[in-house]
Amino acid sequence: MAQTFHLRIVTPTQQIVREETEEMQVPGKEGYLGILAGHAPLLSELQVGEITYRQGRELRYLAVSWGFVEVLPEQVTVLAETAEKSSDIDVSRAQASKERAERRLNNPDPDTDINRATVALQKSLSRLQVASHGK
Repeated sequence: MAQTFHLRIVTPTQQIVREETEEMQVPGKEGYLGILAGHAPLLSELQVGEITYRQGRELRYLAVSWGFVEVLPEQVTVLAETAEKSSDIDVSRAQASKERAERRLNNPDPDTDINRATVALQKSLSRLQVASHGK
């Protein structure tokens, strides 16, 4: 059985990753999924979170939000609304987004969309976590 699988991560505007990898974790609808070569076929929704994948001893990280993951024994395809490598994340922008979302959630006014603010907070926290791995 193969020890690696082909990984593709794409957004509506670009292909982010196209590599051979040994294992990965993705934020599925019901929690994080661990994937190895030869995994049984699977289709899942993605949530806001962090994708981790390994090549040899090197771990790579991406912040993702929404979309789908298709797992086949020799290939995994991630179709994400957004996906950012740690090196591409603007930390100051992510920090500002986090602070803005926290203010909206801690002091909501009648016009505050609580669900939207919660998602903004989740996305900014995920981006900051991924960015911290790139340092």
